Amino acid sequence: MKRTVLVVDDEANMQAVMRMVLEGAGHEVLVADSGEAALAHIQNPNLDVVLSDLKMPGMGGEAFVIRCRKDRPDVPVIIVTAHGTIRSAVKSIHDGAADYLTKPFEPEQVEIAVHNAIKLRDILRENAQLKAAVSESRGTKRLVGESRVAQQLLEEIRRVAPYKTGVLITGESGTGKELVARTIHELSPRHDHAWVAINCSAIPHDLMESELFGYVKGAFTGANQNRPGRLEQAQGGTLFLDEIGDLDASLQAKLLRVLQEREFSPVGSNQLRTVDVRFIAATNRDLKEYVREGKFREDLLYRLDVYSIVAPPLRTRREDIPLLAQTFLRELATEMDKKVTAFTPAALEILERYGWPGNIRELRNTVERSLLSCRGQTIDVEDLPGAIVAGSGPAGNVERFSLNKPGEKNLDHWLEEVERGAILEALSQCKGVQAHAAKRLGVSERSLWHRIKKLNIQINRVIN
Repeated sequence: MKRTVLVVDDEANMQAVMRMVLEGAGHEVLVADSGEAALAHIQNPNLDVVLSDLKMPGMGGEAFVIRCRKDRPDVPVIIVTAHGTIRSAVKSIHDGAADYLTKPFEPEQVEIAVHNAIKLRDILRENAQLKAAVSESRGTKRLVGESRVAQQLLEEIRRVAPYKTGVLITGESGTGKELVARTIHELSPRHDHAWVAINCSAIPHDLMESELFGYVKGAFTGANQNRPGRLEQAQGGTLFLDEIGDLDASLQAKLLRVLQEREFSPVGSNQLRTVDVRFIAATNRDLKEYVREGKFREDLLYRLDVYSIVAPPLRTRREDIPLLAQTFLRELATEMDKKVTAFTPAALEILERYGWPGNIRELRNTVERSLLSCRGQTIDVEDLPGAIVAGSGPAGNVERFSLNKPGEKNLDHWLEEVERGAILEALSQCKGVQAHAAKRLGVSERSLWHRIKKLNIQINRVIN
């Protein structure tokens, strides 16, 4: 592949020599007789290397290097100099030049210098591409999903991520609201600054204020030193307020002031501190209903809910379940050092049919439990928790009843599967207690024991 080299020199003879050497080496050569004229070539997207004389009328080599470094940091510049100006050439290296050549020089020296510069250019290009890829994929690597619903969610995240706009994420428990918030942060200009999360329902009300705003020494008994709060820790970055609906009324008023004025005071201090933080909140509550009931401030809701994102329940994106399950399997198998690589088709079918009231969190937990039960290299139906199998369809049948392939499954087989599903469901509902399960099924405990043995049902796996 031809590479493009720009030669910048005010002497026509030197231009001719450089052109001959470089074209002989298979490069495309552009020529400029001054630094000012060379600027017209700098934005050429195909430009790979610049060879510039150090001493030229007008914009000299030193100034040209600085300008090149600013406008095209990805294009290496080689300085060409005489013995008497080597010191200046070295200074140009400090200013950003990649290398220098000393006159007079052999053609081979030019070829080697340009070859090395091209290698550097390729490295710079690869790094730029890598950074772009990282930036694009930052935070999205765990937002798994190819369904229309998942792609719409990702599009919403990308739409709001570049701005400081407050975001309210709603959705059922376990839908991945924190992951959505984290992705917004990682795709935003604040990604190199702090990500700080606080669960408003997990911290007692009397401790929440100091946890959020911090405190100064002597603010209360035991405050032996100043302690920054989560708000201050998030300076320049993002503060994620999970379960915002559980925030105490008095703290709602103080948080509102922070959102309005971008300032706060630590507990025990009268000094105001300014804060530059992006706020993202999440809840599984109906905050509008909370407002009507007087449990949540309407003005705070308006401040938080500038842009709304709904984290969809797993049941609305069933086509993503196999991909999610496989992703969790890969992560967890690595963590647990287990050589389990896949699910059987029957196991995946069970996972797809199940309702997932606990959403993505429940799916991940199910994969983890199944890994603990699995003795082979693939997770099969018997490795899945009994409650999942039982809840995956009528009688928890492993395969849908079908007569499309006559003779492949006989009636006894299908009856066994129905029986297995009913027993699994009863055991699951009764936490594995066989006496209670037998009563629920309308059979004796002894009869149930024989059926469990006959069907090879593992009680410990049912109650996992």
